[in-house]
Amino acid sequence: MIYIMDGVMIPENEITFTASRSGGPGGQNVNKVSTKVTLSFDIRGSAALSEEQKHRIMAKLGTRINKESILQIASQRTRSQELNRADTLARFSELLRRALTPPRARIKTHAPTVAKQRRLHEKKKRGLTKQSRSGKGWDS
Repeated sequence: MIYIMDGVMIPENEITFTASRSGGPGGQNVNKVSTKVTLSFDIRGSAALSEEQKHRIMAKLGTRINKESILQIASQRTRSQELNRADTLARFSELLRRALTPPRARIKTHAPTVAKQRRLHEKKKRGLTKQSRSGKGWDS
């Protein structure tokens, strides 16, 4: 089981890993060892998530999910397949944690009276500066 957050754990059998050849540094090792790891997770087919959680994930991570509702995360940061696998799992759990965390409610605030007065005073001052440049008043 992969722990995401309180009340949400994903069974490992719902996640598939695919290894492929990685680009980047590594010399001859790049050409013969499959170190890039891609994690695939079917969101709609998951039994561990409720419908509300699935909708929230689809909305928040829409750009990372394909048409078949499969979330894919790839890693080729290191030259080790095991480390790349651990990296994809860490990124997967962090993405789901952020997507499933409800947003904080906004606390309404208001601008202080002094700030409003200062803004209006600066506005009036700027208007007088422009009026003095024109050579005539606003009414003329």
